[in-house]
Amino acid sequence: MKKLNGYLLAGVALLTFTVVSCEDFLDKDPISNYSNSTLGVDNNNDTLKYNTAEQAEALLATCYSNFRGELFQLDYFVNGDMQSDDAYAGASGTEFSQFDNYSIDATNKNVERDWKYLYKMVTDCNTVIVNVPKITDQALTDARKKEIVAEASFIRAWAYFDLVRLYGDVPLVLDVVTTITADNVAEVYPLLYPKRDSKDLVYDQIISDLNTALDGVPVTAPNKGYVTKGAVNALLARVYATRQPVDYTKVNDYCDAVINGGYSLVSNYDYLWDFQHENSSEAIFEIQYDGNWSTGTGNWAVSMFLGTGWKKFNTPSNDLVAAFDAENDVIRKNSSIKFEDVTGSWTDANWPAATYPFVYKIRDEAGTSNIILLRLADFILLKAEALNELGLPGADTLVNQIRSRVNLPPVSPTTKEQMRLIIEKERRLELAFEGIRWFDLLRTGRAISVMENVRGGNGQLLYAGKLQPYRLLWPIPQEQRDLNSMLTQNPGY
Repeated sequence: MKKLNGYLLAGVALLTFTVVSCEDFLDKDPISNYSNSTLGVDNNNDTLKYNTAEQAEALLATCYSNFRGELFQLDYFVNGDMQSDDAYAGASGTEFSQFDNYSIDATNKNVERDWKYLYKMVTDCNTVIVNVPKITDQALTDARKKEIVAEASFIRAWAYFDLVRLYGDVPLVLDVVTTITADNVAEVYPLLYPKRDSKDLVYDQIISDLNTALDGVPVTAPNKGYVTKGAVNALLARVYATRQPVDYTKVNDYCDAVINGGYSLVSNYDYLWDFQHENSSEAIFEIQYDGNWSTGTGNWAVSMFLGTGWKKFNTPSNDLVAAFDAENDVIRKNSSIKFEDVTGSWTDANWPAATYPFVYKIRDEAGTSNIILLRLADFILLKAEALNELGLPGADTLVNQIRSRVNLPPVSPTTKEQMRLIIEKERRLELAFEGIRWFDLLRTGRAISVMENVRGGNGQLLYAGKLQPYRLLWPIPQEQRDLNSMLTQNPGY
C-alpha cells in the first residue's frame, strides 16, 4: 500500500475540537443561529483555545482534507473541462445541462456547492493561520509553526484563485469568528455579512499568501501530496498568467523556478495515468489515494467519468477527438480517451453507441488512482507561451520537447501569432481532462471565439450565440444572496 499524506489520513478524525466552518458563517443567520460551538467558545463562554502541537497538526490536516472531497473528484474537472470545447455534459441533470449550454443561473446547485466548498477551504486555512502562531506548546517548534502556516497559506491561495476565476469579485475573509460582544460587534459583523471585494484585492492576497508559502514550505516532502516550493512556484506562474494584464516576465520567472526545481518529464506519457508510476518525477502536486473507502482515502472519481453502467460526466467532445486525429496524436489520445460499446444502454446526439468515449486519465476502479493537480509539462508549455508573448526565442524548443515524448514531429512556426495558436493547441492535447482547458481559454481571451466554432457529431454548431460575455463568470449563488444582502450579483444574472 502506498504511503499517504499523513495530513490527509488524519483528517477530521483527530480534530476533537470545533472549528468554525464557512458553511456556518456564510449560510446561517449571522447572529441568532450561532451556538457557542459555532462561535468558537466553550460551554463556559470562553474563547476556544488551541494549545498543543497535536491540535496544530490536526488543524492543518483539515486544510489538506479539502482536496479529497467532491470538489476535486468531480467539480474541478466539470468546471475546467465541461465548460470548454473538450467535453459535453454527458450525464443528464439540470445543473450539468446548464454548464453544457451556457445557461447557468444563480440557483444552480453546483454553483452553490462550489462556493461553499471553496469557502470551507478558506475558513479551515484561516483557523490555522490565525491560531497556530499563538500555540506555546514546546513540542511545536517555531520552524514547524512557520511550515504549517505556509502550507495553509498555499491552500487558502488555491481556494481564492478558484473563487476569483469562477465568480469574479468575492468576499475576502481572512479572520475567524470569535465570541460576539458589544465591544467587538463592529469587527465581527463583516465576517458574518461579508461584502464582495475587487478581483485586484483578491489577487493581491493570493500572491501575498503564496509568497508566505514560498518562504516557509520545504523543498521536498515524503510524497507529492504535500505542498513544496515547486508547487508554490507552479501556482504563482499560473496566477500571474491569469491575472490581467498578464505579467509574462513573472510567468517566465516562476516557470523557470519550476523547471529548474528538480522535476523531469516521465519517459512514457501513459505512466502519468496508469496508476503504477505515481508521485513521479513529473508530478509537482498530487492528491494521494489508496482505495481505502473506510478512511476516506479511496478515489471515487473514476465512477464519475469511466464505465458503461450509466452515462458518465465529461463525455469527450467530437471537437477534441478531431484535434487529436488531425495531429495524428495517437499516444495522448489513447491515454486520455477510452471508447466503449454502450449499445442498449443509452443513445447520444453526438456519438454512436458502438464507439462512445469516456475520460481515461482516472481509470483505476479500485479507487487507488491519484489525481495530479500540478505537473511539469504544464509549466514547460506555459514558459513557451511567456517567451512567445515577450518576443524571446526558445518557445518552439520547449513545445518540441513536449511533442517528442509522444512521437510527434517538431513545429517551426514563422510568426508570433502562429506560435501562439500552436502553444494553445499543444496545451489542449497535452493537458486534456486535467481541469485546465476552460481557464486557458478564459485567461487568453479566446473562450467566446473558440466556442462559437465548435461543432457536434452531426457537424452542427453547438454554442453559436450562447456564450455571452457576462457568462464568462458564474453568478453569485442566490441562496448566499438571500442570506447576505451585502452580496451583489454579477451583471447579466
